[in-house]
Amino acid sequence: MPDTIPAASTASKNHQALIVHSSPEVDQLLARLFEQEKWEIQFAANNAEALQRAKDAPFDLIITGERTPGKADIELLRRLRMVRPHTRSIILTDEFVPGDVLEAIRERAFSYFSRPFSTEKLAEMIRIAMCEPFWDDGIEVLRATRNWVHLCVRCDLATANRLLQFYREASGLPDAETEEVATAFREILINAMEHGGKFDPSQHLEVSYVRTRRMVLCRVKDPGQGFSLEELQHSAIANPEEDPFKHMETREAQGKRPGGFGILMATKLLDDLIYNEKGNEVLLVKYLDRSARAISL
Repeated sequence: MPDTIPAASTASKNHQALIVHSSPEVDQLLARLFEQEKWEIQFAANNAEALQRAKDAPFDLIITGERTPGKADIELLRRLRMVRPHTRSIILTDEFVPGDVLEAIRERAFSYFSRPFSTEKLAEMIRIAMCEPFWDDGIEVLRATRNWVHLCVRCDLATANRLLQFYREASGLPDAETEEVATAFREILINAMEHGGKFDPSQHLEVSYVRTRRMVLCRVKDPGQGFSLEELQHSAIANPEEDPFKHMETREAQGKRPGGFGILMATKLLDDLIYNEKGNEVLLVKYLDRSARAISL
């Protein structure tokens, strides 16, 4: 994995965003968000105009219009990379098409949203894009088939949130099950990044995602030395039933942040949570209803 080269910080003044026109309500939402952050915004009528404007002048963030199909936006991203390789791009589209999310990751889209999407999650992702100082190599596709994807993921919180949005788009599960897996997946990712990777952006996790008609399986392997579940006195999973907050005393004594509920939460949301002997690799398993449809990233 090459060394991370941070992009320019987005904390300075006079940052520029280019928005391809969507519906009036989405345009207004985006305009309000950027005005609050004191970014300058411009609108383009379509992808061709957006590409030409990007050639003429640099933009810190480009958001595509939801009226164009995802494949057209990914093609815009490919062309954009040739002239502005570090520009962040968030894809909005009216309809999810299997395969588009994986292609968006390959082309280094910052994020991807298809209708219907949560305006709150879109707003959150835009704020991450505004302040994330480095991102280009955050998620790398190592190998991929239609339903089995193997990724290299940088150890930082913003990258974890980006990965979870890509997952939500492509899960193909009912909303409740999508959020159950996403919540458990995020807890395990953050644990791996914090304890295995020390939130060091030069460190990376291996993440695999397998989707069949009968189950979802996620694998997370961190670069750390591992641990034993029996040694996790700072985690809620080690608490006796009569004292569900006992681990908080250990965390305070060790100077750790409040928390420690991640593994316990994941075990409640999933069907299986299996660690390897070393403790730096874990499988997350969620069994599905037989009527669930398989879908590829």
